Amino acid sequence: MKKFLAVFDGFNMSKSTLDYAVQLTKVADAHLVGVFLDEFIYRSYNLVKVIKTYENYGEKMKELDAKDQKKRDAAAQKFQKACNKAGIHFSIHRDKGFAINDLKQESMFADLVVINEFEAFTRNKQESPTWFIKDLLRDVQCPVLVVPNNFKKVDKIVLLYDGGASSLYAVKMFSYLFDSFMEVPVEVVTVKEDAMATSRLPDNKLMREFIKRHFPKASFTVIKGTVKNQITGHLRHHKENELVVLGAYRRSEFSRWLKTSLADILMTELDTPLFIAHL
Repeated sequence: MKKFLAVFDGFNMSKSTLDYAVQLTKVADAHLVGVFLDEFIYRSYNLVKVIKTYENYGEKMKELDAKDQKKRDAAAQKFQKACNKAGIHFSIHRDKGFAINDLKQESMFADLVVINEFEAFTRNKQESPTWFIKDLLRDVQCPVLVVPNNFKKVDKIVLLYDGGASSLYAVKMFSYLFDSFMEVPVEVVTVKEDAMATSRLPDNKLMREFIKRHFPKASFTVIKGTVKNQITGHLRHHKENELVVLGAYRRSEFSRWLKTSLADILMTELDTPLFIAHL
């Protein structure tokens, strides 16, 4: 049985993370772990302001910390209730160390991490992708599904393929985790920036043979133009609720067009879940 992690901030629990995690756990017949990153230095209130405002700030902190604990407990209970309702196998981890370190450690023993693109584990709001997400994606030890704020049931898969090892690795990892998605439409998308290039896939015969074994009903699209513009433009006008698969996020990796910047742009410009995996 596969092991998926759904990552939550107990002060601001992401409903979309929960919904996507439950859907995909059912599809893959996996075990879902609710990872609540209850970092010991992370509070919902302004600690400096409390110290400056209250003479007996120690007692006030105890009061506010008790309220914070109730919020976090309520979030864990909400996760438990949703899993019971969905009839899926689940467990709960309450990690109290540094959030990013705890999650990277958890990812070593998981098949997939599901997390909202706006998660930051700080009181200060950040734009997507947050520093936390960027840091996670560079060093995570398993594939990650980065989800938007709004849940839409996945009814199409888009595989971004540039001929590089990282993009093919992401396709492989997705197919191994979600072979049950063979019944939904699958599209393999390649962008060629050279206007004189052929309309064939890189390693056309081998790639088509591989895809046929994993996604027999897949279609293939080759687009000419600038990668960032063509990918976002192609996906933005689709009516389906797509899940996009792409590879390469680590700084040390070089893929001709599946770079860190592309993943960042897709998170910023599209309201679409992204399955990201790297070698």
